[in-house]
Amino acid sequence: MTTGLIPGEQPPDQRPTDGLPHPRHEPVGQEAMPVENRSRSSVITARAAASFEPVGRSVATARSFVRDTLQGWGFGDIVDDAVVLTSELVTNAVVHAGTSADLLCLRSEDGVRIEVADRYPEREIPLQGSAVTMGSPDREGGRGLQLCAALAGHWGVDYTPTHKTVWFHLDLPERPVGTRAAGPALPAHLLPLADTRVRVAVVQIDRSGSLTAWNEDAEELFGYTAEQVTGKPLTDLAAWPHTPGTGTGIADALRLSRWEGSYGIRGANGRVIPVYASHLRVRDTDGEPSTVCLLVRDHERAVLQTPLRVPATDHSGTSDGQSADPFEVFIGSPAPDDLDGLLQRTVERARDMLDGDSAFLLLATDDETELEVRASTGLPSARQRFARVPVEAGPGRYGSARMPAVHEDLTAVPGAVPLLNSTGMRSVVTVPLKVEGRLTGSLGVAAEAPGRYSNEEALRLQFAADRIALAVESARLGELERLRRGSLSFLVEASDLLAGTLDRDQTLALMAQMTVPTLATWCAVYTIADQASEPYLSYVLHEDEELIDGIKSLLSKIAPPDPVPTPGARVWSAPAELAHQAALRTSMRSLGLSGGPTRQVTPGIGPTLATASAVGGETVVLPLVARNRVIGMLTLGKPTDEHFRQEILELAEDLSRRAALALDNARLYSERTAISQSLQRSLLPPELPTVEGVEVEVIYRAAGEGNEVGGDFYDLFPISDGAYGFAIGDVCGTGPNAAAVTGLARHALRLLAREGLSGPAVLERLNSAILDEGARSRFLTLLYGEMRPQEDGSAELRVVCAGHPLPLRLRQDGTVEPAAEPQPLLGVIEDLELYEQTVTLDPGDVLLCVTDGVTERREGPRMLGDDGLADVLTTCTGLTAGAVAARIMRAVERFASEPPSDDMAILAMRVPGLHTD
Repeated sequence: MTTGLIPGEQPPDQRPTDGLPHPRHEPVGQEAMPVENRSRSSVITARAAASFEPVGRSVATARSFVRDTLQGWGFGDIVDDAVVLTSELVTNAVVHAGTSADLLCLRSEDGVRIEVADRYPEREIPLQGSAVTMGSPDREGGRGLQLCAALAGHWGVDYTPTHKTVWFHLDLPERPVGTRAAGPALPAHLLPLADTRVRVAVVQIDRSGSLTAWNEDAEELFGYTAEQVTGKPLTDLAAWPHTPGTGTGIADALRLSRWEGSYGIRGANGRVIPVYASHLRVRDTDGEPSTVCLLVRDHERAVLQTPLRVPATDHSGTSDGQSADPFEVFIGSPAPDDLDGLLQRTVERARDMLDGDSAFLLLATDDETELEVRASTGLPSARQRFARVPVEAGPGRYGSARMPAVHEDLTAVPGAVPLLNSTGMRSVVTVPLKVEGRLTGSLGVAAEAPGRYSNEEALRLQFAADRIALAVESARLGELERLRRGSLSFLVEASDLLAGTLDRDQTLALMAQMTVPTLATWCAVYTIADQASEPYLSYVLHEDEELIDGIKSLLSKIAPPDPVPTPGARVWSAPAELAHQAALRTSMRSLGLSGGPTRQVTPGIGPTLATASAVGGETVVLPLVARNRVIGMLTLGKPTDEHFRQEILELAEDLSRRAALALDNARLYSERTAISQSLQRSLLPPELPTVEGVEVEVIYRAAGEGNEVGGDFYDLFPISDGAYGFAIGDVCGTGPNAAAVTGLARHALRLLAREGLSGPAVLERLNSAILDEGARSRFLTLLYGEMRPQEDGSAELRVVCAGHPLPLRLRQDGTVEPAAEPQPLLGVIEDLELYEQTVTLDPGDVLLCVTDGVTERREGPRMLGDDGLADVLTTCTGLTAGAVAARIMRAVERFASEPPSDDMAILAMRVPGLHTD
């Protein structure tokens, strides 16, 4: 891949100079913008270009290039759409068209334009004005242009005789900067409640995200001293909400000129403290930027929150001069795309409007059968966020969220409002949020005293709910669309990563790393070897690595979840219950309440409490089903008081299906690899015997990844007292088919030789056995001999060379000569007339036997050959058999730069010298 980046420049030619075509035709496509107008309508402020080879991995590389480029430009809002479109277009170029792809990113004031060009000369240039047929959306391929039409503001196709370029333009969302607002003057009784002593933590963050300032209130709120946190990244302490495709990341928030919102800070005791923060970007006199963060407890957000200004168009509100509706004054004009901010302001203004102690807002699911808690204020904790309650809570008018309801005393109707159970609230009024008659949510205000609300308050709250319902639904749909786009991008990358490995352990690690922290705070993967086996805890991951061991220890004490094949996530309460019990026992022991002596809290208590907090929230289990069998479970967890959103669970279910198939593929690959290796090892000879008076060394290399045995083979075995058989051969071809004949030849040689047959008789019977294989038979070259060490220190060899490269004899004086004559190979003709030759190896002589993978080693038109092998052997005078074999192998490997493509076997036998060894 080649890249180029030129920031802040407007080149005269809008295309890169590395081969991208310059369009000469009018673009074709929906809302296509002519290239000539592009330079006049927008100024190119930066550009980045890259070229990708026509291979599958280029698609993932292109996605990473676009993601890094847009994030570097600060365009995180459109990254997901750009990645999805780029993935489709580059796939079309490098996979379907089979050509290299040229990618160009252009930045302007109003957005980003991305162009993907391929080189497909066979493609015809379409006639102008011809109808563009998109094809069926249900077919497997061809959806790239449909995605462009759906996601891009503008798109088009440019043709030249040799290139085709598909481009799309993504507009940047409007970002109001520097907005100031002032709230109305309110009577004292309408002001929000706060503790007697409001503590505001003042924290300063440098451009790298590290803490540089930490005031006394921060020490009091979170338990850390300034010395403990100064210099550490804010991400080490911040528990930032993670929702794919929605919201702003912590790094993005610190770069904005002003930001307000909620997140959590992990205190010194391991618990997450919800805070409301106001960030302000500043720079010092040297121009160095930093971010000042003001943080208060979340329930005291009114101290920092800036209400938006009420439009000053009509202050009367009604024709008779009465004041404007209180809810309009309080809610102001929230940004329609900030759903969480809108919902939080809504519940706070509703609480203040009815002078309540708490308020809550729930949004309906797509099927309107359940309501999901999305915002609350004044309740003991935020544990109910994303929890679900049924729309129809009971019979009658007061049991349905579709109608306004007033409960004067909840103690008389236990469970009427499940969200308020065990909160101390007595009276409550709830009203539905409806858009065009369809239930979209429910808004409620509660008080600790009974009998606080009547139908009059229900009408006021219903009027306010009607005013805000459309804005809430619009923001909800916008969030859902962003979530779906983010989910699509997430699944594209997840599928690519999972498909890129067949290693079981790596697949398990990828599954966990993709879910944490994107989908969950922690996860555990259980695997099931077979139907008779119990689930086994195979992998655990937490976003805080220090908690991983504690979670492993806790889960090891719990029976694993049942491997139920039913699709979807189901709640698993055992981890949270055990964590809470363990933390309670630890706390009681530290206070001396367990019957033993009182002692101070020890450092060992911290991890237990931290583990309890980490797994104390909602835990769900998703089955990993592949090929109609449960092969494991994916367990996802949240920390204390947190719940999963349904959209996150649906995304996790999609991921679990892909992960299960990848894990099962890895299992099958591992099993077949193990079987193949076991069978291949059975074809190799056992350890070579020690021959008295003769040095023997063998080097064997099988071609092909994962192959231990190929078409080449060797053997050395005792025949009788003082006699040994040796063989080196080459079966036509490589791989398993050749290895099958290899096994036949090696075992037949041993059996026939030990029957007392001569060398020619052994090979003639082996020839018949090979021919009996019929269609599976393959011709075979074979060098076979019998060796008998002599009392005078020499060795007598009787050899038969059946079509095999001739053995070479190295004498002590450095001369090299063939040690046998060529004869017909095996497996071709039935009647063979073979004969054996006698060779005597004197002390210091070497006999070298190789297969044709050695002599036929090539580098372009050059080949090592018999002469080249002989030249190398002449340099081996005085070397041991092992050194001779190693030098020959080094020479073969260095002869060419490419790795060997054929099997190779080297058998070296040497008779030690009488005086030199």
